[in-house]
Amino acid sequence: MDQKYKGINTICTHAGELEDTEFKGAVSPLYMSTSYAFEDVPVKRYPRYFNTPNQVALAKKMAALEHGEASLIFGSGMAAVSTALLAFLHQGDHVVFQNTLYGGTSNLITEEFDKFGIEYSFTKDVKLSSFEAEIKENTKVIYIETPSNPLLTITDVEAIAKLAESKGLVSMIDNTFASPVNQNPLDMGIDVVIHSATKYMGGHSDILAGTVISSEVHIDTIFQMAKNLGGNLSDYTVWLLERSLKTMGLRVKAQNNNAMILAEYLYNHKKVTKVYYPGLVSHPDHEVAKKQMSGFGGMLSFELVEGINPDQFQKNLKLIKSSMSLAGVESTILSPAKTSHGLLSPEERAEQGIKDGLLRFSVGIEEAEELIEDIEQALA
Repeated sequence: MDQKYKGINTICTHAGELEDTEFKGAVSPLYMSTSYAFEDVPVKRYPRYFNTPNQVALAKKMAALEHGEASLIFGSGMAAVSTALLAFLHQGDHVVFQNTLYGGTSNLITEEFDKFGIEYSFTKDVKLSSFEAEIKENTKVIYIETPSNPLLTITDVEAIAKLAESKGLVSMIDNTFASPVNQNPLDMGIDVVIHSATKYMGGHSDILAGTVISSEVHIDTIFQMAKNLGGNLSDYTVWLLERSLKTMGLRVKAQNNNAMILAEYLYNHKKVTKVYYPGLVSHPDHEVAKKQMSGFGGMLSFELVEGINPDQFQKNLKLIKSSMSLAGVESTILSPAKTSHGLLSPEERAEQGIKDGLLRFSVGIEEAEELIEDIEQALA
């Protein structure tokens, strides 16, 4: 970890940056080569081995942001998730998963793990007792996601970390919705932190990437799997991601503020039946969120009253975009049942509490008043 910088905006801007020794440019130079010398060099560089100059530099920034020792950068969030899990799981092993997860992660588990002979269990909720109940003699990993996608459930990170440590298990967390700006799970005892860097780290809806941050020992274990699966990221996208990270602290804090305003507005709206946002006192896990998060994030979900067609509502919006992904500077909205969790069966979605009319709202950096005006005209 780069210990030189302390504040989030300083880390975002300067940690891991490459120096332009030739022309003294203000930004990191971009090394596009996919072929490097192997004789008389301290490091044999090869893109699939995650050690090109830009890959190494960005990994240092990622580690510094999450207060970790080391990091790897992947071609997508799912590449990061799958590689991290498979690095620690073997045939005959068992893993405990939180019941509310990103649809892509759930699909990976239910469609692929049986092929590898890996056993798994989903908890019935996010309470500590539910995780304890699923642990077996062959359990090796506990995997959580908080806040979760799309219902914004909150899992007690420190409690899970202590449980995993007491049982000799590796604890993993998908920290995408929180971002390093709002939550640092390694500080709470978690072993491995995963991000879809496509989201808040990229922040401009133009990058596909993932990252895993942990100790040197755990990252080495993950690297042994990663170099064989080949999920590294191109150096040009690595360079773009480093550029985007420089403003992450500013962007996410602005999104936190807007999301709180919009959550309160929707909570008090007569045409909205339910709002899922950990910053609201009404959220069942608000106190846990307050304990472990420095900000409540830019994501929320809500349900409209019966009689309002959620599809038509989305079509009526003019400023807020109906769009597949999330966490860009622009506000976007979607139906999880049709997108992020569309691969799950209706029964599986119902088990997670994801209704067909649920709308997931990624709040951007626009003026909150204008976002409210757009919702009002769409409802009208």
